[in-house]
Amino acid sequence: MSAAHTPTNLTIHPRDLKFNRGASVGGHHNRWWLGNDPVRSTFLNALSVVFPQGESLFIEAVRRFRDDADPVLKEQISAFIKQETLHTREHIVFNRLIEDAGYDTTAMYAYTANRMRIARERSPIAQLAVTVALEHFTAILAHGLLTNPKHLEGAPEEVARLWRYHAIEEIEHKAVAFDTFVAATKKMSGFKRWHIRCKAMAIMSFIFWRSNARHMADFFRQDGINTFGTWLKVLKFHFVAPGMLRSIFAEYWKFYSPGFHPWNTDDRNLIEATDKELTALAAR
Repeated sequence: MSAAHTPTNLTIHPRDLKFNRGASVGGHHNRWWLGNDPVRSTFLNALSVVFPQGESLFIEAVRRFRDDADPVLKEQISAFIKQETLHTREHIVFNRLIEDAGYDTTAMYAYTANRMRIARERSPIAQLAVTVALEHFTAILAHGLLTNPKHLEGAPEEVARLWRYHAIEEIEHKAVAFDTFVAATKKMSGFKRWHIRCKAMAIMSFIFWRSNARHMADFFRQDGINTFGTWLKVLKFHFVAPGMLRSIFAEYWKFYSPGFHPWNTDDRNLIEATDKELTALAAR
């Protein structure tokens, strides 16, 4: 019910770039590094604290199917693993900056570790389906981040570079888990394959946003602003301006189509433009 059509000329290129060495995202009196905006800063902080553990799960989920993949997909899986490993390294550095700014992330890490433990108790196909769902989230969030400059407006240059770098690679490898899932379930009927991935997406949508809100609330509590007014600002951020969730809503729903494939939306232009920018900055 869905056919892979990743562009044949796509190259997944692991970029070994380093960010935020010797930097800081602020001090105890200025922890809102993104334009002094607590909502935008906290949203990205809440994503970052789960990335290292989440990306480890993604790597495991696709790697166990690598040996049975065709040569092209096998090479893409290897590149995916390298990219996610580098992302993990860079977000560990960024998360230390969050902690250096005075935040206690212990409870967030423990909660994420428990979610990962539960996920690892599922079957290999179920773990792969979870990865497919979450990779779609990261890809469409990355698309939104790159297409609307307001999302990173006011961020320190090094931090903005980190998020743009991560975003282009999430777009670049957005179909690897999906194509691996299709290959791993080739003996299933199209309907069963569609049902598994849609069920995974429905469940992960709830878990993903509940987790994000939980971590945002933890950050807000530590800043003394976990109030109704702050959460109204969160709703405005997501649905009005800059409209993070509103901007990805249509792409999110496309996942449930029987004919969905991540590259039905070809946004390689975002990779090229941002890659040139990062390369130029790195050459300074």
